[in-house]
Formats: sequence, C-alpha cells, structure tokens
Amino acid sequence: MAEIENDKLREECGVFGIYGHPEAARLTYLGLYALQHRGQESCGIVASDGAELRLERAMGHVSEAFNQSHLDRLRGSNAIGHVRYSTAGEVSIAEAQPFLVTCQHGQIAVCHNGNLPFAREERTRLEREGAIFSSTSDTEVVLHGVARSQLPVREAIPQVLCETEGAFSMLFLTPNELIAIRDSRGFRPLALGRLGDSWVIASETCAFDLIDAQYIRDVEPGEMIVIDETGLRSSHPLPEQKHSMCLFEHVYFARPDSLIFGRSINQSRHKMGRQLAVEQPADADLVVPVPDSGVAAAIGYAAESGLSFRFGLVRNHYVGRTFIEPRQSIRSFGVRIKLNPVRDLIAGRRVVLIDDSIVRGTTSKKIVRMVREAGASEVHVRISCPPTISPCYYGVDTPSKTELIAANMTVEEIRKFIEADSLGYLSLEGMIQATGMSPNASCVACWNGQYPTRITREAETMWERDHESVAAEG
Repeated sequence: MAEIENDKLREECGVFGIYGHPEAARLTYLGLYALQHRGQESCGIVASDGAELRLERAMGHVSEAFNQSHLDRLRGSNAIGHVRYSTAGEVSIAEAQPFLVTCQHGQIAVCHNGNLPFAREERTRLEREGAIFSSTSDTEVVLHGVARSQLPVREAIPQVLCETEGAFSMLFLTPNELIAIRDSRGFRPLALGRLGDSWVIASETCAFDLIDAQYIRDVEPGEMIVIDETGLRSSHPLPEQKHSMCLFEHVYFARPDSLIFGRSINQSRHKMGRQLAVEQPADADLVVPVPDSGVAAAIGYAAESGLSFRFGLVRNHYVGRTFIEPRQSIRSFGVRIKLNPVRDLIAGRRVVLIDDSIVRGTTSKKIVRMVREAGASEVHVRISCPPTISPCYYGVDTPSKTELIAANMTVEEIRKFIEADSLGYLSLEGMIQATGMSPNASCVACWNGQYPTRITREAETMWERDHESVAAEG
C-alpha cells in the first residue's frame, strides 16, 4: 500500500476545537474522525477544565489512539485536537500534536495546519540562544516565541506570527480560552461553527456535520478569534496580504461533503469533470473513476460527454497501515491490495480513467496495466487538474521537483510512460473556472511555479533533502 500512497499528494493535517461543551474531548474525538483523511500518521487531543490542560496523543488513526479511559482523562468543557501528516519534521510520537508546554504564561497548547518555510532559520537562532526543542516541527518554533513573549498570550500570538511567513491555520488552548488564527493569505481552510451554546472550529465543515454543529462562516484570512467565558471576539491583527487559497483542497484534499473557502467541494469536482470532457474528449465507451478522489470528476465527465459511467475499479477500504507481502512475488501487489478491476464491466471496452492528479506516475502506470489486463481494448487517462510541476511549501506533502513527473516530461512522454492510449489534463483556466474561485485569490504554485511568498534557496534545499530522504525510506 505504501507504493500507492507515496504516489499521491498528501495534506499535512487537520485541526478541531470546541469551547463550552461538557463533552468537549469526546466531540473533538468525533471531529478528528471526520478529518482523518487529512492526516493518518498521528493524532492528539488536549482538554481544559478551566484550571489545567491534559494531553493524550499517539501514533496511528483516531480509532487506534483513543479509548474510553483516554477520553475519561481528558476532563473539561474546552478542547483542541489534531490529525497529522508530516511535511516538515520527522515521523514519531515526539512530532504528534497538539504540543503542550508550561511557561511564564502557564499552560499553552497548540496545533497547526500548514507549513512555515522559514521556521528553520528562527529555530537555529533560538537554539544559539539556548532554547531547547522536543521535536523537529515548525509549530514548536511558534510556541517558543509565544512562551518567551512578555505580552499576554492573546497578544503574543499575532506578534510572533507577524514575524513569520507561510501557511498557518492554528488553534491555541489555555486553561480558560480557545484562540484560532489564520494566515493573511488564507492558504489553508478554517471554519467556524456553533453547537448550541458552544463554539466549534475545524479545518473542514464535514466535522461539524458529524456532531450536529451548524456552519457559521469561515475564519477569515488574517483573522484571530478569541473565545472565553465572555464570548467570542474577532480581530484582524496580521498585516493584510493578497489572498492565496490552496486550490488543491478542491481538487483532492478535502472531503466532497465539505465546504472549503465557502464553496462545495463536490460541486467543484463535478464541474472540473464536465470541463475536462469539453477540453479533453475521448472516443470511448466507458468512464471509470480511480476511487475515491476521482469519483465526482468522473460523474461530471460522463454527464458532459454522454458516456456511460461505471465503477470499474473497486477500492478496498479496509487496508491497514501495514501488511505482510507473500514471499512469492505478486505483480503490482502494492496497487492491487487497494484497487481491483471489475472485469465484466471493462472487458472489450474503451475505457476513460479519471483521476485527480499524477505525481510520480508509477501508480498510474500500474493502474493502466491493470485495466488493460482486465480486458480493456483501450485506456484513455484524463486528469482533473493541470500537470503538477512544482513542490508546495505551504502544508502539502509534495515530492521534490526531480520526482514530479510533469516537471521532467512532456504530456506525450508521460502518456508513453504510463502506457495509456491517450492522456489529457484539465487546463489551469478550466480548473479555476470550475471551482468558482478568483484567480487573484488562489494559490496555484504547484501548477505554474509562481509562489505567492518568497522562498529562499535554503528552504528549497532543505525541502528537497527531507523529501528525497523520505522517498528513499519509503
């Protein structure tokens, strides 16, 4: 399974917070369940009873990390939680969030969705001054800054974040307040909800649906929300910047039942599929999605093209994080354990395979071969976004540029590599139009290489080194 997972872009993490509910930890647990797709390496919850913060965190999925006794220990009416993938830092329990420290301000906990490309520079400076870190995470650098500030926590947070650049949707918890803050460019999503008299904040609105909370609005780019016993207060303490909201949230990361940046993910993907059919038609019999992320776009493609839609690939949803491979080699084992063709639907037909992206191309090649071996007479691949040519520095686990197939091959060369009869991508203009997002308020750097913030060569070098070492380990 590692093979197919490594050939997808991965969102770094998801955050969830709730203030003023007697079952705060249990509702956070459910919220993290809904956000599990955003991070599957580790998870954690910090709860407050108004006097003390308590932390439980572990490696693995939410269902593996928490049991009744864990939740019983997380007493209090306020809580924040986190699910994590690593785009910066190592994979270990020391990196699991939320982080919890005791400092001159008392106890502070934090969790973070995003990435701070310049955190290494600040970390190096702090270490020279004698600071001690327990993880390699960029989030801990921010926590150090807040802990060292002489200002109250709610004032120290924007002061520290004004001095950094990058993507952050962060939740802070003290014994008596919950603070949410989003970077001024709005790279990563963050939504505000209401559950009775309680306030809820989450990376995606699907987490609200699970606990019967009502979506109120997005936390605005550059906004800080402070919630305490007096209620909710909003301010905009960060310098105003041109908005750069990540469009890959609409292409792949977010659940289709979520609203992201105020827009329906399912609707965006359906429209991407329709536009893809207009731009990249195929002379074929059947439209087949690569499940699960290709489904909505495939439905749109079939509707626009008039071709028949079928679930010609079946996904095994019960594959664990590890598996024991038989000693005797099985062809394309890593892909087959997760996907399998329905031969009676595919055999003798010209198939259009719809997927959300091609990263390295190795998995796409194996899926094309699998469909061809199931009897397809032709296999045409259509991708519901443009070619991915540049790494992301804003909270997405992207390979280095040397590993991105579209950064090193033409579309025709990629077609030959994955052994498809034809290959077509959605245009950048078509994708932006389908999402309904403003091109002047969107980050599309992974498709055009034009980054909305400065990226130092040191940050690029460290990124490439980290991701090439991860690829080698994988």
